Parts: sequence; C-alpha cells; structure tokens
Amino acid sequence: MREIEQHPLQPFLPAHARILMLGSFPPSRKRWCMDFFYPNFNNDMWRIWGLVCFQDKDYFVDLTNKRFKQEKIELFLSTKGIALYDTACAVVRTKNTASDKDLEVVEETDIDGLLRQIPDCDAIVTTGQKATDILTEHFHIAQPAVGDYTPFHYSDKDMRLYRMPSSSRAYPLSILKKAEKYKILLNIINN
Repeated sequence: MREIEQHPLQPFLPAHARILMLGSFPPSRKRWCMDFFYPNFNNDMWRIWGLVCFQDKDYFVDLTNKRFKQEKIELFLSTKGIALYDTACAVVRTKNTASDKDLEVVEETDIDGLLRQIPDCDAIVTTGQKATDILTEHFHIAQPAVGDYTPFHYSDKDMRLYRMPSSSRAYPLSILKKAEKYKILLNIINN
C-alpha cells in the first residue's frame, strides 16, 4: 500500500510579500533540524540567503547545534516580504527519499489560493524542476532558464516566474554559484 503524505507545514505568508518561493515538498521529518521550510541541515537554502543578503553563509546557521536559526529566518523573510510553501500538498515517496524524481504528486497546491492571500506578490520563485514544471503548466508559460525568469500576466497584473537552482547539495553547482543566481532576487526584495 502506498502511503500518501500530507504537507506537514502551513504556508508562510507575510501579508506584504512580493515574492512567493515554492519548492516541491519537504523531506521526511527524520531529516529535519527545525520545523520550517528547507529544514534539512544538509540543504543549503539558508546558507545561500546568508551569502546573498549578508555575505555570510553561516548567518542563519547554528553550527554548534547543527541547526538553522528559525526565528532569525522568519524575521528575515517577514521583513523582506518573502512567502514560502511548496507546489505539492500531498505526495507519495516512491523510493523513500526527498528527491523530486522520487516524488509522485497526489495533490497540487492551490497556487491561486496562495496568491489571493498575498496580493502584493509579483514574483514567484521555484527552487527545483518539479516545482517549475507544476508552475509553468499551471500558468501555461515557458520554462525559464536556471537563474532567469519568464514574464507572464496573471489576475490583471504583470508577474515573473524565476527559476533558481536547487538548494540541494545533490544539484551540481557550488554554493557560491547558486548564491550568484539568487542575487537576481535582490532587486525585488530591496525595492
């Protein structure tokens, strides 16, 4: 019998968010070091944001306890107007891994419902191929190259879908090169 996993987190939606960052689905809870998005200590998402915004890959890292500083991350995201969730709210892990290729999406997230809750949002960021596939199909738009965006029109406004490199260490790009790609988002969060 295939076990269907429901998403274990609620969307993180600061009211004034201009960016909605979407991955595919969290890893198994046994891999978590905090109860928040990108919780695997081996995932580099919070190191990437540390480099991009503070020139310090350990800005959000508690090295002593091998955890991320969740309160500091949430404050940063709220201040900068970055919302987080995933493109799937129910999945089956076909091989008991967190890899996108081993996730069978049973139920996609209501993307339109998320966007209604953050009306200032004008940029969506995907952090993996499965998330990008789901979003480009949902909006009927072309896939952007990694580190670039595709403009589109949605709900009477111009928006952009940004495709960032995966923050997984399995993605074959150094953390410094990943951070360089994510810097494209600074224009949004600093304006």
